[in-house]
Amino acid sequence: MATDGPEQITHLLVRWAGGDRAALDLVTAAVYGEMRKIADGYLRRERTAHTLQPTALVNETWLRLAKQAGLAFESRKQFFGLAAQVMRRVLVDYARATQADKRGAGIPPVSLHDLQIGAACDLDEFLVLNQAIERLAALRSRQARVIELRYFGGLNVEEIAELLAVSPATVSREQKMAEAWLGKAMESPQL
Repeated sequence: MATDGPEQITHLLVRWAGGDRAALDLVTAAVYGEMRKIADGYLRRERTAHTLQPTALVNETWLRLAKQAGLAFESRKQFFGLAAQVMRRVLVDYARATQADKRGAGIPPVSLHDLQIGAACDLDEFLVLNQAIERLAALRSRQARVIELRYFGGLNVEEIAELLAVSPATVSREQKMAEAWLGKAMESPQL
């Protein structure tokens, strides 16, 4: 069975969610390369001395996904949406662990203009961004989800629109509003 088309991957994801362990191996082979590209792209924009490697990020993400019970996937995009969430959690956990090893007492406010989502950033800035995304999720969950899918999941506007069952124009609008809110939240962490 070919496992490279979206329909085949979706079929394997459904089988895996249904408890078929053989499908898990096939899914791994089918999506690992794409997950590796997402991780590589994200970590390439991180600080140059980053010790987490793309392969380690994908492996940890994959292990966390494989341990989750009750997964259900209707599409490949839905899987990558969940993978984006898990990858973000792995990065946050890594940043927190690294931050705990440092002697700094707190995370200072950072401007979104200084950080620019997707540009090189250090662990402190990543944690500030994560905190801002969590606050945004409490207020406007769809906007936070758009940011997560776009920047952590590597999905484009059309893929996000399909996954969230909204129009591409809505996704673009939500992304712009979320980026503006995040910019203010990162400048004033008490928002």
